[in-house]
Amino acid sequence: MKFFRAISALEGLSYLLILSVTLGIISREFVSMLGMAHGILFIVYLVLSLQASHKRGWSVTVWSLVFLASLVPFAFIAVESFLRKESDSIEAEAPAGAAQ
Repeated sequence: MKFFRAISALEGLSYLLILSVTLGIISREFVSMLGMAHGILFIVYLVLSLQASHKRGWSVTVWSLVFLASLVPFAFIAVESFLRKESDSIEAEAPAGAAQ
């Protein structure tokens, strides 16, 4: 889950960088490099979200919201909050001596 959280944050930040090019904050000469990085992160995000959904037993609705959040600027912050709460609840349910 930690890897998915990291990829989620990186994918969200890369999306904001792409939007920064559109707004003229970052030079257009970086478009191909940023676009390639964002594309790879997006695909990894999609695969890891499906794996997390299967492993955690999320409903299709929950997975859809996690996926749709990757299309909305700054929504990765809400996903991070959700994943942190999910991780905390799983850790709380685990027995004290269980290996993780």
